[in-house]
Amino acid sequence: MRFASGAAIAARCAASWRVVPLVAALSLLSACAGGLIPEGHGPATPPPPSHKPAHKPKPAKPVPPVAPARPVPAPPVPVETAFGAGVTAGPPVSQLIAQDSRTIAALAAFRISCPSLMRRMDSSALTLGSDWNAACAAAASWPDANAADFFARYFEAAQVGTGAAFATGYYEPEISGSRTQGGVYQTAIYRRPPDLIDVDLGQFSDALKGKSIRGRVDGRKFVPYFARADIVDSGALTSRGLELAWAADPVEFFFLQVQGSGRLRLPDGSVMRIGYDGQNGRDYTGIGKLMKDRGLIQAGSMQDIMAYLRANPDEGRAIMNENKSFVFFKELTGAGPLGALGLPVSPEATVAADPRFVPLGAPVLLVVDRAEANGIWIAQDTGGAIKGANRFDTFWGAGERARTIAGGMSARGTAYVLVPIGTVARVQAARAAPQL
Repeated sequence: MRFASGAAIAARCAASWRVVPLVAALSLLSACAGGLIPEGHGPATPPPPSHKPAHKPKPAKPVPPVAPARPVPAPPVPVETAFGAGVTAGPPVSQLIAQDSRTIAALAAFRISCPSLMRRMDSSALTLGSDWNAACAAAASWPDANAADFFARYFEAAQVGTGAAFATGYYEPEISGSRTQGGVYQTAIYRRPPDLIDVDLGQFSDALKGKSIRGRVDGRKFVPYFARADIVDSGALTSRGLELAWAADPVEFFFLQVQGSGRLRLPDGSVMRIGYDGQNGRDYTGIGKLMKDRGLIQAGSMQDIMAYLRANPDEGRAIMNENKSFVFFKELTGAGPLGALGLPVSPEATVAADPRFVPLGAPVLLVVDRAEANGIWIAQDTGGAIKGANRFDTFWGAGERARTIAGGMSARGTAYVLVPIGTVARVQAARAAPQL
């Protein structure tokens, strides 16, 4: 909202109190106060006539001019959102996409996301829920055979910041597991502990809106939750009845935690599906980069990391513990795996993104140096390591093909967020408008 300044402030004081924030109201109050005389502070009663001879009055001292009120400068626009990073218009969507299986899958995934997309608050500050109404209404009955035309008709390409993209991959792993401990099944898969507490810091300070932490209560203090080493090596959660199942291979389970969901192939051949149910609140550390920096591996693919960890079990255990993050699971009995929207994610159509830079549920177009990842994806998920503008994690489903592609995915290029037509011009105008 823009406010009058200088002489116009005095004329608008009486009408301003209901529409300005408290700080602005206080500023207006100081500007208006010069024209008011508080009760008890008016001119004094004239003194009675004096019989003393009158003195020649001294000339009045000149009153220095009062400097005009200056508007309070607006705080800088935060860059930790797409609005703060800025957006530029990309090429027409019709020039960027093709009618292929990826585009058809993306349209199907977009339909799934629409109800959430229209009601969620967009943390990227690019759109409102109502902006998506027309596209979502059309998507419900749009023929798959013309999926490319749908995206070209309802969206424009927005490049966030520089648009320079980096994309990795994830998949739904399947590992050997058991509902009971015994034999090779000795690695505990834990449910979310009841003493793991989420704290919304925005409830305590407006400056912390959008930020949260996880931890536990220890006496009268709120402290960080147990780290991976505390849980795996020190038994911080043993004897509490939190074991959901047991894995046969600690290395395989470590990577299932990185993926966030997976399948357990049980001894009788049946499958138990498990999904993300929280994380201990500790920072995620990518051990691949750590190992490459130490010269332990060369390429840094998942396969390379696994081979080293298995060949060096003691050192490997210590390396895995350097990632203090630990993920908890619940059994899934319906459709899945589930993404950050609480909806099923779609193989080769879902991408994980940072919701501060991409509206969750929005289409994303990748033009990168890995052919498998090129095309339209739908931002239906998030990830502990997926932070910042133009950082994405592509979902490839389950099975050996998915494991191979996801494990070796490291793509660079350009990313565009597809937003309802008119969004780019509106955001650019809002950023250019003076903030008083």
